[in-house]
Amino acid sequence: MTATAIDRAALADAVPVAELHRALVIKLRHHGDVLLASPVLSVLKAHAPQVEIDALVYADTAEMLSLHPALDRLMVIDRSWKTQGPLAQLRHELRLLAALRERHYDLIIHLTEHWRGAWLCRLCSPRWSVAPVVHGRGRRWRQAFTHLVRQPMATGRHVVETNLDALRRIGLQPAVAERSLTLVPGGAAVEHVGRLLAQHGLASRGFVHVHPTSRWQFKCWPAASMAQLVRRLQAAGLPVVLTAAPDAAERTLVRAIQEQLDRPVLDLSGQLSLKQLAALTAQARLFVGVDSAPMHIAAAMGTPVVALFGPSGDHMWGPWTPKRRVVARDDYDCRPCGIDGCGGGKISDCLVTLPVERVWTACLELLA
Repeated sequence: MTATAIDRAALADAVPVAELHRALVIKLRHHGDVLLASPVLSVLKAHAPQVEIDALVYADTAEMLSLHPALDRLMVIDRSWKTQGPLAQLRHELRLLAALRERHYDLIIHLTEHWRGAWLCRLCSPRWSVAPVVHGRGRRWRQAFTHLVRQPMATGRHVVETNLDALRRIGLQPAVAERSLTLVPGGAAVEHVGRLLAQHGLASRGFVHVHPTSRWQFKCWPAASMAQLVRRLQAAGLPVVLTAAPDAAERTLVRAIQEQLDRPVLDLSGQLSLKQLAALTAQARLFVGVDSAPMHIAAAMGTPVVALFGPSGDHMWGPWTPKRRVVARDDYDCRPCGIDGCGGGKISDCLVTLPVERVWTACLELLA
């Protein structure tokens, strides 16, 4: 096929954006995954400003997209529905389906391999629908969508770009300036964090935000190493604020760090909502953390990020910002393995052996 013929075929397959009135973006994943889908909303709105854009996410991840300037409505699935009994769950599901059908979507963009997206496309009957190719799925999957997105054979393409491939597949080419993450903390969160900082005598851009934890413990740096880094930051005259989720294992790691410090630092673990966490990291001079949702939040807020990576792939999941330093062991041929610790033992050798000096050097580079 000639280049001209290919161009014509691509144009014939493209979605006419001028005919779009309502679109639904589905991302049923964890917090960081949902935030990494935020550029899809921005790019779609930039290319089709007349379209009303809705999103469907899990309820516990909704704060990652709420207040997004391109978003018209945010629909949620509450995982607690399953605990309320079959009849109650069915009522919730039917109400959600009715709300979605009432919107009469022209376009549905399904960003994962979740079967729910296929069934919603069949039940909502949009004119156009797009989803990834999923190997092993048969006709039921393929025929649920008008456009399928081919995934690269090799790993290493960042998840933000993979999400945006759904728009490329229907003829929208995102400009570089349109691909940034968007997270809006909101006025209440900003005011709350402002009061907290004033209460503890911390100035805007006058502290380092350290989030040493992840829900997956095999992604965490040892407490002794993080404590050594915090001591270096303190010695350089930089106040440190520690955060973590309200999870027992994460709080235990933070306590272990504090116990190894000569001067304890401000610990806000378990005290902040996701919006407040975003407002806090927006005021920080530097963010230091592991592969986790707060790392992506810091990138979205434009705060310089030092990210520590072990078994997970930094090329796919690294901080989506030019103001970043990724610190990882390049001499481990096995990484990124994606395994929950070496041999499944919950401890990642490539991460626990990461030298403090390398992380400190990365901090100095961004602080400069």
